[in-house]
Amino acid sequence: MKILYIKRETTYEKRHSLKMGELTTKVTYIKKYLFGLPIKTLHKYRETYYGEVKDCNDCMLFV
Repeated sequence: MKILYIKRETTYEKRHSLKMGELTTKVTYIKKYLFGLPIKTLHKYRETYYGEVKDCNDCMLFV
């Protein structure tokens, strides 16, 4: 078992953008793990319907 490793994980999430409203998109999280427990999220980004990759700061979680 590795002591320290980085893992990329993709999930579908409902997001809310001011321009588009509610959208369901693939969000990819890059996390750092220590002994299998997540320590820190290094980066998160989303893929648009047109294939562009954008940072998740411009849209918020739809609650």
